Amino acid sequence: MPPPEEPSASDPRIAFFDRLASQWDTNEQDPEAAVDKVAAMADYLALRPGENLLEVGCGTGQLTGWLAEQVAPGRVVAVDFSQGMLDRARAKKLPAEFRLADVCQDVLGEGCFDVAFCFHAFPHFRDQAAALRNLARALCDGGRLIVMHLAASAAINAFHDQVGREVFGDHLPIGPQWDTLLGSTGFTLDQHLDGDGLFFLRATNGRSG
Repeated sequence: MPPPEEPSASDPRIAFFDRLASQWDTNEQDPEAAVDKVAAMADYLALRPGENLLEVGCGTGQLTGWLAEQVAPGRVVAVDFSQGMLDRARAKKLPAEFRLADVCQDVLGEGCFDVAFCFHAFPHFRDQAAALRNLARALCDGGRLIVMHLAASAAINAFHDQVGREVFGDHLPIGPQWDTLLGSTGFTLDQHLDGDGLFFLRATNGRSG
């Protein structure tokens, strides 16, 4: 397999997250709180030992170690388009493989993963349909896509517009938009929760080989 392409330099979000990387674990998102809240949702995630998991938009690796524990002896491949974020994640010496990759354009694998997990990342995919097609290729037939945020979509979308700059307009799809988007990219929607401080979506890949 050829090496992955460099993430698109024309995407201003990359520089935005590179700038935030050094303060992400201290000023932006509390690592322990993030792990605790996701761990409380373990029954929803239904991760199983031996599964291979692709963590998309891993950031500084706040959840990577916990995810690796859930799927061991399976493997975790954690990708992000921000080199600054990956440098912070790699420094933690977590039991995962870290790759610089842009989910909208780079080869992530062919039927390699049982789960693709996107935590606090999906709104920042500049071409969400292209990202989903890429994830469908990376997942095995019947593999699961999980999109998760610790806030409802309305709050997430409003927050990104308030922050402005490079992430203005970075929105989660809402309501029936998901049915259209997933259906056009090979996924079947299984579960969709949106409210009370949680966005959770699980879909099954219909890849036919």
